[in-house]
Amino acid sequence: MPSEYPNYSHKDDDPHLTDDDLAEKVLHFLRYATAIDTSDMKVIALGNIVVLSGTVGSEADIASAGEAAASVIGVSSVENGLRAREGRS
Repeated sequence: MPSEYPNYSHKDDDPHLTDDDLAEKVLHFLRYATAIDTSDMKVIALGNIVVLSGTVGSEADIASAGEAAASVIGVSSVENGLRAREGRS
């Protein structure tokens, strides 16, 4: 199934990004290319694997964040540990 998010690329895409740089790149993409509230979200990169944690507004946001993060160039897989805020689904 094709992603609704195009591959995110930027002129500074470098196959040798540090873990911190890749995590920041993913978080930046989630902040500015999606309608997801990332204020309670944490992104960690371990090599090309991205780990999402924290809370978002809904179950739909959890799925969207995982899909969007996976579309970022340099990410090979996403471990999505996000949770929906209490009272939301």
